[in-house]
Amino acid sequence: MAMMRAMALTTPLVLTAAAVLLPGVASAQTAPSSVEPMVPASGTVLDVTAEGRTTRVPDLATIRAGVVTQSATAAAALSDNAARMSKVLAALRGAGVAPRDIATSNVNLSPQYRYAENQPPVVTGYQATNSVSIRFRDIAKSGRILDALVAQGANQIDGPNLSIDDPDAALDEARGDAVKRAQARAALYARAAGLSVVRIVSITEAGQDAGGPERPPVVFSARAMAAPAPQTDIVPGEKQVGVTLSVRFLLR
Repeated sequence: MAMMRAMALTTPLVLTAAAVLLPGVASAQTAPSSVEPMVPASGTVLDVTAEGRTTRVPDLATIRAGVVTQSATAAAALSDNAARMSKVLAALRGAGVAPRDIATSNVNLSPQYRYAENQPPVVTGYQATNSVSIRFRDIAKSGRILDALVAQGANQIDGPNLSIDDPDAALDEARGDAVKRAQARAALYARAAGLSVVRIVSITEAGQDAGGPERPPVVFSARAMAAPAPQTDIVPGEKQVGVTLSVRFLLR
């Protein structure tokens, strides 16, 4: 096979690869006689980027719930808000939500204005907002608890953000899948080039997705029940967990 300085191989979509055929004699620009310690200079180095994937059902829902109140004065708006928020927090504790899973996420007081043409804005009242971030470790119960919060005065709900509480096992599964994908791709390139895979030289983890809340939001749905009011349902679906590896192979 004729000697070449470089041969680049590119794979579609997730997997990409680049191969370099290293001559036995170092070029004028490259003093070292090997690609890296313990890798001979005679051979083809193939770099493959592979993404391994697996799926899990989310077991943690994070939802923001709060109270928005308005009144003619700032003091009245805050006082009314505090009274309603106290009932919301009591409802959360009564539903068994642990204190560590409840955190204040926003407190805001702002004036409300009336605008007229060629007139300065006029303050018409004040709006107070107080919201908490709640982690539900039993997603099946979260819809019922949200209904209870609304009954106690909550009038602002955001979410849910669904995630996996302990993603380590799923990430390890995805890592194994990524290595298998990289090996299969390396074997394909080796056959196409009339070479064979000697060994893996290095493995670098380039990134991971633990199935966090940045994924698309889950759907809220209402279900007809025998009770007078429907119950809010939260459907967990599945989260994809992924790991991206850069794997270097030695071919001959």
